[in-house]
Amino acid sequence: MKKSAVALACLAIISLAHAAKDVTTKPDLYFLQETQSPDSLMLLPPPPATDSIEFLNDKAQYERGKSLRDTPRGKQAWHDAQIEGDGVAAAFSTAFGREISKSKTPVLYGLLMKMREDAGDLATRSAKTHYMRIRPFAFYHEPTCRPDQQQTLSTNGSYPSGHTAIGWATALVLTEINPARQDVILKRGYDMGQSRVICGYHWQSDVTAARIVGGAIVARLHADENFVGQLQKAKDEFNHPASVR
Repeated sequence: MKKSAVALACLAIISLAHAAKDVTTKPDLYFLQETQSPDSLMLLPPPPATDSIEFLNDKAQYERGKSLRDTPRGKQAWHDAQIEGDGVAAAFSTAFGREISKSKTPVLYGLLMKMREDAGDLATRSAKTHYMRIRPFAFYHEPTCRPDQQQTLSTNGSYPSGHTAIGWATALVLTEINPARQDVILKRGYDMGQSRVICGYHWQSDVTAARIVGGAIVARLHADENFVGQLQKAKDEFNHPASVR
């Protein structure tokens, strides 16, 4: 009983901490209010039970991911784990076909940095907090591809993957700006999600669910006039870079 009470108290603290963050409190980091974001708890089914066939696939993909860590694909997954700062922009620059940075594409850079929290936090928040699913590395008591991040990750839920939602949402928006490179951009976004499995941070079902959430948040952002306005400026910057100041 005492352990249950402590766990519930921790969840309440986490929920309150998250609830304080949206456009009303962090206008430079969010486009939306929490109440405007798609509700991932309502949208998604529960994560697979540990005695289900779906969980057998989660375990199999975890083992496959571990086998890739010492390969070039594993090195990419290591880099994909870092999306803070300029990480997202840098991850997509090659696929986008143009450097995405504060100096080269300031409008697009600002758009991606701002929508990142709508996708990775607001869109995943309710399901993450409700289910508090244990992450693969914690389930198996094994190291990840980047042990330096394990302590932080162990304090929040695994389902759905926030990094995957960011990667997929970013790919969708970049495809809209540069449709000529849609296939390579979308592949890069897909790979960012799979990198979470390779690193042992997320189950495959966390990643699959997050792509649904990523698509949902992009659809909702298109109903926000501030996002639409900045997206149009990003398109203008891409198509006519010399005319954008």
